[in-house]
Amino acid sequence: MMLTIAKIKNTKSKDKPYKLGDGRGMYLLVNSNGSRWWRYKYRFGGKEKLLALGTYPDVSLKEARNRFDDARKLLAEGKDPSAVRKAAKQAKKLSVGNIFEMVAREFIEKQANRWSKTYVQGFRRRLELNVFPALGNRPIAEIEAPELLGVLRFIEERGAYDLAHRLLQMCGQVFRYGVATGRCARDPSSDLRGALTSHKKQHMAAVRPEEFPELLAKIDAYDGEAQTRLALQLLARTFVRTNELIGAEWREFDIENAMWIVPEGRMKMNTEHIVPLSRQALILLKDLRMLNGESRYVFTGRNPHRYMSNNTMLYALYRMGYKSRMTGHGFRSMASTILNEQSRFRPDAIERQLAHCERNTVRGAYNRAEYLEERRELMQWWADYLDHLRGEKVVTPQFGKYV
Repeated sequence: MMLTIAKIKNTKSKDKPYKLGDGRGMYLLVNSNGSRWWRYKYRFGGKEKLLALGTYPDVSLKEARNRFDDARKLLAEGKDPSAVRKAAKQAKKLSVGNIFEMVAREFIEKQANRWSKTYVQGFRRRLELNVFPALGNRPIAEIEAPELLGVLRFIEERGAYDLAHRLLQMCGQVFRYGVATGRCARDPSSDLRGALTSHKKQHMAAVRPEEFPELLAKIDAYDGEAQTRLALQLLARTFVRTNELIGAEWREFDIENAMWIVPEGRMKMNTEHIVPLSRQALILLKDLRMLNGESRYVFTGRNPHRYMSNNTMLYALYRMGYKSRMTGHGFRSMASTILNEQSRFRPDAIERQLAHCERNTVRGAYNRAEYLEERRELMQWWADYLDHLRGEKVVTPQFGKYV
């Protein structure tokens, strides 16, 4: 006799589980704890098997029978219902793991040991804001070039042409990782070369070498906060990246050995960097210690537990009349240009001091202290050279042995 809704509702649990049959192998298993499970017992390939159809009352009698009928149809086609269900679950699991967002996040995680923390955060954030909303839930293998182009065109409509090009490169990295890990067959971003609006790469502004002495003089005469003036003076003498300077902590400085060791987590290429300190840099640090010696940071913000804003030095340069003419990065460009023109030091030593990463991975696998003695002399020569530009009389060593 087939089951009825009334009979199911009036079912009482017993000390041991028991079955209420509905015919042709389908039944309701009533457990001693009161739970009730729909089951279908069948034979496939000469073996007895059991297929779960859900639990009552979440799955009604009608729905359980529909699932039972679907399973019998599979049997009639020579398919094992249990195997079909298992394959469907696996496919769903793989599909979730293969959506663009999941692959992208996995790729970013794999790069965490190579990239700086800041770069990882920026990479992830750009995708979260601009790509994931449109493509995040799409299986990466199904995304074609026109669909990706549509996302980038929307970004171009905002006037963010540089960002569109950058995102194209980033998505290409994710797709190539997908190819390498078997989640997609090809990288569709390669089909979009030339499809985006061309843009001119914006270089960081820097004054011309002949304008450098005037800039140094204006920095020395800056009438704003003393900390800002000292920051610009130290930036000019160390030519580190702006973020590396403003985030500096006192514990990074080995004054006795005249070295500033920037930890890998604060470097763009995620590699510890040594900055030999010139006599002039040590004097500036002494002045800064008198200002901010009680703080964790060399350059403090309005909140003493935070470091100085990234825009503080830039706005100071604006006040001096250098808007669109000079940036913090401009000191790096200036140092690179002048040091290379002087031919006093080997190009590799200059590149190491600029903390540039070699494209050649073999050549780039260098020790953090490579060329250190030459770099010590380079940094002292540079500080003396700036004093010379400022009109101070200094005796600048020639360091001819490095030519």
